[in-house]
Amino acid sequence: MLKKIFFVSVFGIFAISAPAAASSAPQLIGEYDDWAAYYHKDSSGIVCYMASTPKKDEGKYTKRGDIYAVVTHRPAEKSFDVVNFVAGYTYKPDSPVVVKIGTKSFKKLFTSGDKAWAVSDRVDRELVEGMKRGERMIVTGTSARGNETKDTYSLAGFSSAYKAISAKCGKK
Repeated sequence: MLKKIFFVSVFGIFAISAPAAASSAPQLIGEYDDWAAYYHKDSSGIVCYMASTPKKDEGKYTKRGDIYAVVTHRPAEKSFDVVNFVAGYTYKPDSPVVVKIGTKSFKKLFTSGDKAWAVSDRVDRELVEGMKRGERMIVTGTSARGNETKDTYSLAGFSSAYKAISAKCGKK
């Protein structure tokens, strides 16, 4: 059930970013423990991505939308390892989002609406390398209403899902 809800959520993001006639519905590559891998085609070509939802989400809120982490490859744009977090709420402008994997904290993320991204390709690559080696990832953020949240993701299956999207999108 969880992955089906997530599948629809991710498709919604990509459907908005590409013309309807040029995009195709996401296709499941496979499920790997706590991560799922997908691909679809848009106007620029094939897009491969993997995603997961948190095992635990904490914070003082009464209502929160879908929460997930995504890693995307867009080979036609020479864009690989783009990490994106969706909070399920609008982030407080200019508020920090911190990702902790093991003992390492990543603080170089920026927000827009309900999403957070790494500030550079280098930080994206460091996040992916950390996720490959880690067991869990904790993402903390602050909503526009000032509520702090803490989302805990399992990284079980991350490496296998990453290999699957990399193979599908021709990343070496």
